[in-house]
Amino acid sequence: MKDVSFGQYYPVDSFVHRLDPRLKLLFLIAYIVAIFLASNFYGLAVCAGALIVIVVFSRIPLGKVLRAVKGVVFLVIFTAALNILFYNGETVYAEWWVITITKEGLIFSAFLALRLALLVVCSSLLTYTTTPVSLTDGVESLLTPLKWIKVPVHALALVMSIALRFIPILMDETERIKNAQKARGADFESGNIFKRVRAMIPILVPLLLSAFRRADELGDAMDARCYTGGNKRTKYKKLRFGWRDLIAFLVGAALIAGVVLMKIYLPAPY
Repeated sequence: MKDVSFGQYYPVDSFVHRLDPRLKLLFLIAYIVAIFLASNFYGLAVCAGALIVIVVFSRIPLGKVLRAVKGVVFLVIFTAALNILFYNGETVYAEWWVITITKEGLIFSAFLALRLALLVVCSSLLTYTTTPVSLTDGVESLLTPLKWIKVPVHALALVMSIALRFIPILMDETERIKNAQKARGADFESGNIFKRVRAMIPILVPLLLSAFRRADELGDAMDARCYTGGNKRTKYKKLRFGWRDLIAFLVGAALIAGVVLMKIYLPAPY
């Protein structure tokens, strides 16, 4: 649970932290599109270079950024292993029954693993550099046109904000419950997979009870403060675009253009 970085905010004064949250969301969407448009390692290298520049300007420690990949390393390895063993190609290195290891499979597995790592890191950087309140304001502002068709935009943004706030809280709660169960003699590391899953029940039950209790307390607090939702609510801080946002927009546009050009003029490696 400590390796889960999504939803955690890293408080520091940096160029990236000061960007408009709406532009960060749009940049994240553009970055994800660029990653999936990239059909060769040159395109992924451009995406990785842009991500390194963002990390430098965000002043977030590199170890903390890479911790996001550690949380999904099993998924990355499992996906890469499947492609290595079952990807069909022309240059065969080894073959046994339905398993075939090819040159194209190795290249595609490395390409896919790098793509997944970039996706996880860029998503984590959004929450590292943006507070849940700012992120909620940005989502609500971007979804404003949906209000014309009676979509509860403010309620959706509020739900997202509360969910992001609860992620680190529930992680800490899980760690405390796990340590308390270990102090009582619980064993979470020995035995087969079924025994380990059964051993998680003493953690899940109090965790669910704690989550419902916190949700109930939050609802009472909002009700005590006469919270009425998005009807005619004003904003304490109004979002405005500045020169930093213009620079970030130009960088995002250049990133998309560069990846598209490499996709057109450079062949895929597999």
